[in-house]
Amino acid sequence: MRRKFNPQLNLFTTMAKNKIAKELQQLSHVLDATPKVVELAYQDLVRCARPTTGREGMSAEQVLRCAILKQYRQLTYEELAFHLEDSDSFRGFSRLEMGQYPSKSILQENIKALREETWEAIHREIIDYAKEEKIETGRKVRIDATAVETDIHHPTDSTLLADGVRIITRWLAEGKELTPTPDYHYSDHRRVVKKRVLTILNAKKDKARQDAYRDLLIYAGKAREYALAAIPELLNHQGQSVTELFAGKVLAEKLARAVGLLEKVISQTDRRVFKGETVPASEKVVSFFEDHTDIIVKKRRETEYGHKVFLAGGASTMILDCLIVRGNPADTDRYATMLERQKELYGRMPRQVSADGGFASKDNLAYAKEHGVKDAAFAKKRGLSVLAMAKSAWVYKALRNFRAGIEAGISTLKRAFGLDRCTWKGWEGFGRYVWSSIVSYNLLVLARVKLAEA
Repeated sequence: MRRKFNPQLNLFTTMAKNKIAKELQQLSHVLDATPKVVELAYQDLVRCARPTTGREGMSAEQVLRCAILKQYRQLTYEELAFHLEDSDSFRGFSRLEMGQYPSKSILQENIKALREETWEAIHREIIDYAKEEKIETGRKVRIDATAVETDIHHPTDSTLLADGVRIITRWLAEGKELTPTPDYHYSDHRRVVKKRVLTILNAKKDKARQDAYRDLLIYAGKAREYALAAIPELLNHQGQSVTELFAGKVLAEKLARAVGLLEKVISQTDRRVFKGETVPASEKVVSFFEDHTDIIVKKRRETEYGHKVFLAGGASTMILDCLIVRGNPADTDRYATMLERQKELYGRMPRQVSADGGFASKDNLAYAKEHGVKDAAFAKKRGLSVLAMAKSAWVYKALRNFRAGIEAGISTLKRAFGLDRCTWKGWEGFGRYVWSSIVSYNLLVLARVKLAEA
C-alpha cells in the first residue's frame, strides 16, 4: 500500500551543521509548509496501481524529496542511491526510515512517475507560498528565453546514417534470437559504415567525400530493406509465451519507427550532398533517439539542438513561470502569452515588466500598456522611444538593469541545476526534467532567504 508520508519521523535522525545541511533543513521547512505538493505527487504515484494493496514502497513524500535532492545536488541515480545510504543529512531530508535503502532502479522508477503537469502544479504551490510569505509579489517581472539541449551528439548526415544502420542491425539481431529460424536475412554492415563515416570526416577532396556518402546511402538502403522484410514476420510471430508475443510486436514497432526516420535521413542527405539543396530545419531529422529535438538558430550564435524555454523571473530571483515550446518561434510571438500566464498566476498583470531585446515590438508594447502594465521596458529599443516604454529615462534604465538579473538565474539553472542539457529521455521526460530543475532552484532561493532572515 502506497503512503503519502511517514506518520512518524525517526528519533535518531540528525542533521549536520554545515551550509548544505542548513539549506536542506530550510528546504524541508518549506515543503512541510506546502502539504499539497505531497498530495500532487501521491496522485501520480497511484495512477497505475491500487493505493490500498501491494507493497508499500517509497512514500509520496520520500519520492518528491529524493527528486528535489537529485536536481538540487545534480546527482545521477547511482550517486543518489549512494548518498541516501551514506549521508545522515540526505536521509533526514528524504525522510527515509531505518533500514530503508532504495536502489537506483527504484529511485528512477518512482521519480520518473511524476509528470510534467504535476511538477508545474508543485511549482505553483511553491510560488503561492512565496506570495504568502511576501518574498515574491509578482509586481515586477523580467522575461527572457534560453535553449535547453537534448542529450544527443552533434548531428551530421553521415553520423545519422550510421546511427540508423547501427540500431536497425541491433534490433534485427534481437529479432533473430526471438525467432531462431526467421524467413528474413540480413548482413551486418556496421564495420564498413563506420569506415565510411571516418572517410567523410577526414576527406580533403569533395569527390572522396561524395564517394563515401554514396556508399553510405547504399548500405543504409540495404539496412532499410532488411528491416522492411523483418517487420511483418515479427508482427505475426506467435512465440512460446505471451512475453515473446509482445516482444515481437515491440521490436516490429521499433524497426518501423527507425525505418521512417532513416528514410528521412536518406532523403535529406541526397538533397543536401548531391543536389545542393538547403533542407529546411522543419524537415530535418537530428536524432534517432531524441527525435523530438528542435534546431534552435540564433543570430551570431552557434546552432543548438534541443527546445526553446521562455522564463519569467521576479525581484526575489525566483523563476515565476516557464513555457516550453516546440520549434523555434520568435521571442516576439510569446511575449503576450508570458504576460497572460502571469495574470493567471497572480490574478493581475505585473506593474512593471522588463524583457530581452528579442521581445521588442510596437505590438507587444501596445499589448502590455492596454492590459495594465505601467512600465514595459525592452533591453533593445528597436524603434521604440524610452518614454513610450516607461514614465522616465531613469525608470527605463533601472528596468533594463533589472532584466539583466535573470541572466544570473539562467546561468545558475544551467550550471548548478543541469538546465544546460536535459538527460531524461523523450519529450515528456524533457518537460519533467525542466520543471523539476526549476522547482528545486526556487526551493533553494526560498531556503537561502529564510537563512538570511534567521
